[in-house]
Amino acid sequence: MRHLAYCFILLCFFVSTPSLADSERSERIKQFIAAFNAHDAELMSQYVTDDIQWLSVNGDRIVVETSGKSDLIKAMGEYFESCASCQSELADITVLGRRVSTIEEASWRQNGELRSQKSLAIYEFNNSLIRRVYYFPAE
Repeated sequence: MRHLAYCFILLCFFVSTPSLADSERSERIKQFIAAFNAHDAELMSQYVTDDIQWLSVNGDRIVVETSGKSDLIKAMGEYFESCASCQSELADITVLGRRVSTIEEASWRQNGELRSQKSLAIYEFNNSLIRRVYYFPAE
């Protein structure tokens, strides 16, 4: 009977404690955003699968912005060239299994003035790497 009580306590501990995979995925997103803020597309690519997809979701339309690691590197390189002041900050992170939702606040300078906007992104994982990014328009 005592053995059964220990098993129950252990089960309760595992059910109430976030899994290591959850914290790893949250940390992976933070690293990905840090690479974005460093404007380092190559470093960003270390956190994604070879077949990464970046999808823009707007109402009933989903547009594939990039497909594949090399496409992501190229697109991000061009983006950084066009917006040298662009940065992103994670305002909120929620991990639900292999998906991580974030509220991201993008900021940039335009005509000397600091601008910002918040967007929702959902990162889908394949093991420890980002497989898809679903990016929703700014609100």
